[in-house]
Amino acid sequence: MLAGRPVGSITRGTTSPNRLRRCDRWLAGPASRRLRGAGPHPVVVDLGYGASPVTVVELHARLRQVRRDVRVVGVEIDPQRVAAASPLTRDGLSFRRGGFEVPVDGGARPVVVRAFNVLRQYDEDEVVGAWRRVRDRLAPGGVLVDGTCDEVGRRAAWVAVEPAGPVSLTLSLRLGGLDRPSEVAERLPKALIHRNVPGEPVHAFLRDLDAAWAHAAPHGAWGARQRFLAAVRAVAAHWPLLDGPPRWRLGEVTVAWDAVAPR
Repeated sequence: MLAGRPVGSITRGTTSPNRLRRCDRWLAGPASRRLRGAGPHPVVVDLGYGASPVTVVELHARLRQVRRDVRVVGVEIDPQRVAAASPLTRDGLSFRRGGFEVPVDGGARPVVVRAFNVLRQYDEDEVVGAWRRVRDRLAPGGVLVDGTCDEVGRRAAWVAVEPAGPVSLTLSLRLGGLDRPSEVAERLPKALIHRNVPGEPVHAFLRDLDAAWAHAAPHGAWGARQRFLAAVRAVAAHWPLLDGPPRWRLGEVTVAWDAVAPR
């Protein structure tokens, strides 16, 4: 355990079952190479999991489909939340008190740190420092996933941050009932949420995605999925997307960070 007071502030703690399923699906999908390539008993940390440990338990179950020997650690600053979760401890699943210093038994370095709906409660100028602290704790080839989603997980966005810095932004949307892709704007991570204004790259990306979605309206006759596929294919001609149709069919699209980073 790292010495000293946990780094960070107690979050509001609101959560619900399946709220983070979109990020879990990405971690068990495109990002699973990090787990598959790690040594024995890779560590994954769910940082700031909130008042209920349900998302930690779900993450453990889903990642065990990738690596049976994965160790998932739920980390929370609030000691009462840790105490409430502790009875759920089992092989490969544990809980402990901590913050952005990411304490893990034995000084192990995590392959993945997921921090969802955590930094949105901080000031924008605090984000880079928090990223740096977590990056310093990552295993080689590890990743911090800094994300935000709505209350039921229908709209989510996250930044993948590697030891050398951020590499991508992922948007994930429930396509049923979607009016326009930029509805996800209010769920952008803290590093970007105040940058959705004219002149900023992320604003231009969402604008182009909306325009492509509108232009692809005829494809809606075959369903929202086909419409989204057509829209993202059009956007891919002008933006450096890092994924392809199998992810787009899920309402997910990932763009290189350098293309949308704040100016």
